Amino acid sequence: MFKKLLALLFVIASTAASQAQQFKVLLFTKTAGFHHVSIHEGVDGIRNLASRHNFSVDWQENADVFNEKSLANYAAVIFLNTTGDILNDAQQAAFEKYIKSGKGFVGIHSAADTEYDWAWYGKLVGMYFKTHPAQQTAFLDVKDSNFPGLERFPKRILWTDEWYEYKKPYNADDLKILITLDEKTYDPKTNQGTGMGAEHPMSWYHNYDGGRGFYTGLGHIGLVYSDQSFLDHLYGGIYWAATGKGLK
Repeated sequence: MFKKLLALLFVIASTAASQAQQFKVLLFTKTAGFHHVSIHEGVDGIRNLASRHNFSVDWQENADVFNEKSLANYAAVIFLNTTGDILNDAQQAAFEKYIKSGKGFVGIHSAADTEYDWAWYGKLVGMYFKTHPAQQTAFLDVKDSNFPGLERFPKRILWTDEWYEYKKPYNADDLKILITLDEKTYDPKTNQGTGMGAEHPMSWYHNYDGGRGFYTGLGHIGLVYSDQSFLDHLYGGIYWAATGKGLK
């Protein structure tokens, strides 16, 4: 009798703990190209966000999770510094169906350096990576502080990262730009960089094919995943992608 009571209490406690979570996300970090050493710091940062904001996160590098049954468990999927061709045709089809069902996508940094031959994904992420200059310090400007997570992000902030330049024309024409990079505050013509001109987007979002897509180009350097300004920005994107809430 006592053992049965303990088992019942365990089930009740487990159910209560599960119900307490706001939502669940899949964190995907598979790479088929360049492998960022900051991925593990990114995983730790997102797990800390999950603890702080009461959601749950499953970390996977195995693309087998991209099937209809498994994806149904998640409110959003995060591509953290993924690179290259990481999903096969069946997995791509499952992910397309998932987004069309009203779910969300979060792309971080080299998520834009992923799946160049999959046009649907290109439109979801919004832009593809072209090149980058040497890592430098520059100023970021917030263009839309009405998006969740940018309420406390300074209108202009000094930042050090790897400044992606993106291919033109952009993959989607409905992107709502959140943050831009001031090219006058660094030297874009180093390494293989050329600059992007007057508007250099670094973060954006849009509704896409029934679901939601958010992207931030920040996140190359591992220590940004313990920077509160970046974490606020990142959680805002996760929250919006997972719930559709937060826009004024």
